[in-house]
Amino acid sequence: MKALMISKDSLLHAELAAQGSARLPAVQLVASRQGLRDAVDRPVADGPDLVILDAGDVDAAEWELVDRLARQYPGATFMLLTREAQQELLIRAMRAGMREVLQLPLVHRAFHEAMDRIEIEAGVTRMRDGKVLAFIACKGGSGATFLATNFGYALAALAEKKVLLIDLHGQFGDATLYVSDQKPSMTLSDICGQIGRMDGAFLESCLVHVAPGFGVLAAADDPAQSVDMKPEHMDVILRVARQHYDFVVLDVGRQIDALSLRALDSADTIYPVLQLALPDIRDGRRLIDIFRSLGYPAERTRLIVNRYEKGGKLRLADLEHALGADVVHTVPNDYLSATDSVNQGIPVLQLSRSSPVARSLAELVELVTERRVSETKGLFDRLFGRSPAEQ
Repeated sequence: MKALMISKDSLLHAELAAQGSARLPAVQLVASRQGLRDAVDRPVADGPDLVILDAGDVDAAEWELVDRLARQYPGATFMLLTREAQQELLIRAMRAGMREVLQLPLVHRAFHEAMDRIEIEAGVTRMRDGKVLAFIACKGGSGATFLATNFGYALAALAEKKVLLIDLHGQFGDATLYVSDQKPSMTLSDICGQIGRMDGAFLESCLVHVAPGFGVLAAADDPAQSVDMKPEHMDVILRVARQHYDFVVLDVGRQIDALSLRALDSADTIYPVLQLALPDIRDGRRLIDIFRSLGYPAERTRLIVNRYEKGGKLRLADLEHALGADVVHTVPNDYLSATDSVNQGIPVLQLSRSSPVARSLAELVELVTERRVSETKGLFDRLFGRSPAEQ
């Protein structure tokens, strides 16, 4: 979005430029003017999408120029910045169509919330109503983090969704390592420490961007920092995340604490991940009992069996009977592909697209998005179709 800044305050100009560049899509200050008279006399050739006016530089004799400026840029949205409420100027601003009035000194969160409204109204972005999907391990080593991270990537790559993965491991969270070699610049604990800044742009700037449409919010790298993370922080983060992402995938880990419990409370669907073995079934039963004691509806809990091999002594029916829950999906035992993916930090879909585990992830994407192959030209066609070089 191209913006015209009208202000003599160079520091304010620099501050808005920095905040604008942090947004996705960015707000670019393509032109600046020293005052209303300067703006009217020197129109921007390619009309801006946004006009930001610093009211502190406006004299009473110049108030009528506000109307002229609005007529000069009929397609632009206007934002008024003011340190004091000047009644006559505010009246003229409203008559000219200005609906965003922000107080100075600038509150960054208020600026980004205003920009969110402007972009939605202009059709630049849309406010989403994202779904929260929680992956939780019934037993250590079940592969829940592998599935959560690779499923998040698959949602973005195959279903063309905007996806956020949040690593909620209280200790030694390493979700980013499964799909990227980037070092996180910000973590969940950093965001909780600056929760007052929380908005879509701030959240996006804190992520490890694995691929277009897929970002990971890393877990706290110091277990001691988790003390400062409060359950109410998770409410704020998930509220903003739902508005800006189609899917929010939670890698909950195995330990349920106050933070992860608040996240589970907000989840639309919970996927306990386990293997078809007696220790997993025992721990899975305990986990299901906890969910029932918390009042979670049975339909919110959907089991995923990882490293599944047909023909074993234990059957899926035995597992469903023992846990009193249905198995919604099975992931085949594809040790080599999964291990190569983890060791290289590359999503398995990208590394070994024809592997059984990659096909299973594609099936899970279709199940979750409720999009049949025939309706989407086929997720499988995009995933497994040969490239021109292979034909």
